[in-house]
Amino acid sequence: MAERQIFNIASIPADGVGKEVVAAGRRVLDALAEQSGGKFSFHWTEFPWGSRYYAEHGAMMSPDGLEKLKSFDAIYFGAVGWENVPDHVSLWGLRLNITQNFDQWANIRPVKFLPGVESPLRKADHAELDWVVVRENSEGEYAGLGGRNLSGRGPGNEVAIQSSLFTEKGCERIIRFAFDLARTRTVKKVSSVTKSNAQQYGMVLWDEVFVRVAKDYPDVQTESVLVDAMSAKFVLHPEDLSVVVASNLNADILSDLGSAMAGSLGLAASANLNPDRNFPSMFEPVHGSAPDIAGQGISNPTGAIASAALMLDHFGLHDEARQIESAIESTTAAGHLTRDVGGTASTEQVTEAIVRALSNSLATV
Repeated sequence: MAERQIFNIASIPADGVGKEVVAAGRRVLDALAEQSGGKFSFHWTEFPWGSRYYAEHGAMMSPDGLEKLKSFDAIYFGAVGWENVPDHVSLWGLRLNITQNFDQWANIRPVKFLPGVESPLRKADHAELDWVVVRENSEGEYAGLGGRNLSGRGPGNEVAIQSSLFTEKGCERIIRFAFDLARTRTVKKVSSVTKSNAQQYGMVLWDEVFVRVAKDYPDVQTESVLVDAMSAKFVLHPEDLSVVVASNLNADILSDLGSAMAGSLGLAASANLNPDRNFPSMFEPVHGSAPDIAGQGISNPTGAIASAALMLDHFGLHDEARQIESAIESTTAAGHLTRDVGGTASTEQVTEAIVRALSNSLATV
């Protein structure tokens, strides 16, 4: 009999609805483990870091937090941000602190159009739409380089400089990652997003690396599209997309656009990967902490649960990941929807519907 796999997961619900959706994802994963016949299980360790922790300790996480996280197989994250902490402090103090120090350089964000969820995009009614945004997650516009100076000159004279960082290594590894991903998909195509007509240094390097790497993948179609034109393409010709690779900021914006087109940011999953596996990877929904609905039990858990499926893929449990995705589709098709996608169901009701669908699908296997 094969030995049971035990996955040690660090849970960081953090702020707002993050607490609700992480609990929902854990419920689904534990249900899946219970029905695995002893194949695997999850051991959870929850950390109380976030804006409430900041109010008590003056920091978003403990000073030894990164050292504590190193030993885990993965990190399951909720959302960060609250009114008591400036957004740039909360983000850099927790989420980006983890992604950058753990070199989680590949961020993947699938764009999924789910049955039963109305899309504002008319083309979604009759076209097969399915693409993934690959985001460079370690440098680019979020490198954190720059500063503020000359405030001593008086009001209105301060200068702020924010620099983007593009390295040949950083560009190549994320572009090559995108090509490798494209080879696993039905449509083998990589669309590179650029703005090299205006950003004549960093994005020209990006373009040059893309052309060079593409030569190693003659079986994969390619195109290079300016970010403004790609924004239009997302809306007008999304059927042409398969894998979209972009810099940190451009991919962040485009992936949110894709999720909105699918119906709601609450549906969107993401994975912050350290493909070299020198550090744990982190899985989180794309949405924010949503203070306006936090604590009301109406947040959409779909993005967090779909992120859990990405975590299973990372563990090599591909069949189980597809089972969760199928259960999500069965749930939305049956009309179990939260308010952000036109329904009336609570977070708990959607979660339990997904657990039931998962149980039913496993019972028929």
